[in-house]
Amino acid sequence: MTDSFLTISKAEEGLFKEKGSKFIAYAYPVETEEEIKELIQELKKTHHSARHHCYAWRLGANKKRFRANDDGEPSSTAGKPILGQIKRNNLTNVLVVVVRYFGGTLLGVGGLITAYKEASADVLQKATIIEKLIETTFEIEFDYSMMNPVMRIFKEDKLEQKKNQFELRCKITSSIRNSEANRVIEKFEKLEGVEIRVIE
Repeated sequence: MTDSFLTISKAEEGLFKEKGSKFIAYAYPVETEEEIKELIQELKKTHHSARHHCYAWRLGANKKRFRANDDGEPSSTAGKPILGQIKRNNLTNVLVVVVRYFGGTLLGVGGLITAYKEASADVLQKATIIEKLIETTFEIEFDYSMMNPVMRIFKEDKLEQKKNQFELRCKITSSIRNSEANRVIEKFEKLEGVEIRVIE
């Protein structure tokens, strides 16, 4: 079961120049396709005089959702090499956009592929790559009298209390990485009168 993935910590910028053409690369951590659309629109406004805004993105821990776009460049010369760099770094939940300012000299298919690849490689090299855990969030409900055994499990498994409510009937919301979830949930289920609900 996949319970972690690699992405980048924050937005980053890179650059590659070839025969007068400028390839400005931007990398962003992203969660949704809506967010991706907004970021691309923003860049198109910022660089409205640029000839091309080519991009690639990949989403989800299973890395199954992705797209590459050549934005008017010859087929597979831009989006594909950008996506290639995302894959090479084993990243997901990431968007890379390369904005091209044409310098007057045609680069040819091979030259374009290299330029988009190098610009993407440059920005991803500058980015800080981080590992994110995929977690299961759960809520437990129990009588105040069960506080000690419940807290013992929290301590043993170093669980964090995200939300809590301590009254006669207590509630705590916590989360744990997917691969550990079943084992920890079973521990709580063995306690008498403790109700557990997986939220996501």
